[in-house]
Amino acid sequence: MTIATDSARFETGAAKYAAYLETPEGRLRLDLAFATLRDFLPPTSQNMRALDLGGGTGAMAVRLAALGIHVTLLDASSQMLEFAGRLARQEKVSDRVALQQGDAAELAKLFKAESFDLVLCHNVLEYLDAPNAVLREVARLLRAPSGILSILVRNRAGEVLKAALLNGDFAATERNLTAEWTNESLYGGRVRLFSGDDLRTLMSSAKFTTTHERGIRVVSDYLPASISREKEYERIFGLEYMLGKRPEFAAIARYMHWMGRLDTAKARG
Repeated sequence: MTIATDSARFETGAAKYAAYLETPEGRLRLDLAFATLRDFLPPTSQNMRALDLGGGTGAMAVRLAALGIHVTLLDASSQMLEFAGRLARQEKVSDRVALQQGDAAELAKLFKAESFDLVLCHNVLEYLDAPNAVLREVARLLRAPSGILSILVRNRAGEVLKAALLNGDFAATERNLTAEWTNESLYGGRVRLFSGDDLRTLMSSAKFTTTHERGIRVVSDYLPASISREKEYERIFGLEYMLGKRPEFAAIARYMHWMGRLDTAKARG
């Protein structure tokens, strides 16, 4: 989450991010992404090695470690890593979670080629000036042809709907229709927006073939205030899980969660 060109804004924000993940919105983003991963991980995933790029407070890394996966969590923020370490010890998976401080720009010197079976790149690319360069390094780190890439980014269409339906801000709605960047609400500062075409081009340029496309948080942000997000959480999760699988609804979700594999023919070329 925090590997970025302006990662200083995240250094002291670990508590804020951890609190966000406890809200219904944060839980949905995390739970739906994990459900998608569970759908597509191979049955014999216990001995896989994963890199959680910008893994923040460790919420996803710890869940993967509970499945038997060995996870290296890389984050630029020492405070985030402290949170992740406490969580790993609390959940008794610290033997399968390696914490490493570092930035996306350092991938080439931090890890050898083909070190991982799975790389998570969740809410990372939207903070980078050169996401294509990072994905090319990720491709180098994955074992071909079985290595799996998991990307989660902000969907431009979702930001358009948020500005219109949630905030009633028509000026922001119009800007977001074509904006490459918008303002981020949790920490402040700018955040990159992606369309499906943007993400497909980005993955292809890094020699990845998209295998699955899911949407996260299609309607939950716009439900009437009379509906309790806490009491109805399981029902909302089930609805979102179904909607996110359907392309017509995934296209307008707040986040795109795509899975990919290395295209070995392109990589050889």
